[in-house]
Amino acid sequence: MAEEVLKKSEESLNLKITCKSHVKPEKKIGRKECQLVTFDLPYLAFYYNQKILFYKGDGDFEGMVKKLKDGLSIVLEEFHQLAGKIEKDEEGMFKVEYDDEMEGVEVTEAVLGDEIGVEDLTVAESTEILKELIPYSGVLNLEGMHRPLLAIQLTKLKDGLAMGCAFNHAVLDGTSTWQFMSSWAEICSGSPSTSASPFLDRTKARNTRVKLDLSLPEPKGQPNGDAKPEPILREKIFKFSESTIDKIKLTVNQNSLLDGSKPFSTFQALSTHIWHHVTHARNLNPEDYTVFTVFVDCRKRVNPPMPETYFGNLIQAIFTVTAAGLLLAQPQQFGASLIQKAIVAHDAKAIDERNKEWESSPKIFQFKDAGVNCVAVGSSPRFKVYDIDFGWGKPENVRSGTNNKFDGMIYLYPGKDGGRNIDVELTLEPEAMARLEQDKEFLMEV
Repeated sequence: MAEEVLKKSEESLNLKITCKSHVKPEKKIGRKECQLVTFDLPYLAFYYNQKILFYKGDGDFEGMVKKLKDGLSIVLEEFHQLAGKIEKDEEGMFKVEYDDEMEGVEVTEAVLGDEIGVEDLTVAESTEILKELIPYSGVLNLEGMHRPLLAIQLTKLKDGLAMGCAFNHAVLDGTSTWQFMSSWAEICSGSPSTSASPFLDRTKARNTRVKLDLSLPEPKGQPNGDAKPEPILREKIFKFSESTIDKIKLTVNQNSLLDGSKPFSTFQALSTHIWHHVTHARNLNPEDYTVFTVFVDCRKRVNPPMPETYFGNLIQAIFTVTAAGLLLAQPQQFGASLIQKAIVAHDAKAIDERNKEWESSPKIFQFKDAGVNCVAVGSSPRFKVYDIDFGWGKPENVRSGTNNKFDGMIYLYPGKDGGRNIDVELTLEPEAMARLEQDKEFLMEV
């Protein structure tokens, strides 16, 4: 049934926008500003980070929307940066600025046809069909100079609500995103205050002022003959159960302790499993390089360490490179060991050196510059995304939008049923994806 409904809707979901409004902090805050630091600035040329959460509802869509907007106005008192704008000061330094006259967070209300329900959309393999439900597709973070830094779309479904969110990635990372979402849900569920206030002084993590000569790209005209077409990609969610995760971890750790090395974590074991099998599915030549990239949370790695509630970006991408033939010829411990060494080596000294190098010659990367034949992980199963309960139950499904996805991009989420289940949201070229789907060793069906 769900597939039939989606087939009918393949061209468009016939979404109708019914209302656009803005939500500001309930109380007057005055003027606040906050410098964007070295950990934030590289993401100005990425796109807004998109998430979508699906909830079953009791049919009172208007009541749900009112509760969400009321809760948002309260939680924004602490998270006021999300109601601000990106500005440049007279020296060309980027900052987040808030004042009471600003519009605040953009909230769009919309409705879908009567026949489309939560289940119809949660079975969708690709987020392309979900694009209409999430704001700011293809919008660069730099556009936060004249757009809200957070946009929410609340779409009425037959039996519930879809909450599409677009967060400006130059302002916050995944840890901060889910802290904000948890705090918002707490307020909506009747809590008089949030359980943990955001730590807002970014300069405690890095206080080097970096001038960037950045401006928005010109609007694209007609594509010329030389323009490379965007590659066609496929997305799929692979669900790994607790027992499958344990089996992968056991396999990868089988011989690792014999040489006295540290055991591989669940993340390292699953990462090497994916890297190995994606590399195999790509049919690379033995001499072709392949890169594994992970965005590491640096809150506890910097000196002095920052609190878990540090609000902003406190991540860095770390890279591991090897030849495809070497990766595939060795047992999976080889890849896991490369990943583990790179993660362990990324200590306060390495972070500081990376920052100094970047500050001396700032390079603004695009989201797809993660490396050749890349496998990149940009989310964590530690984020408690299925605990985001606004007062009508946990989400039925949590997904990423289409922004910041490229060949080899992975978002890891905890499984909905709890425990140690992990959902792997993977984007690949269609031919490689087709081969991966047939790979029984990858699916652990052997």
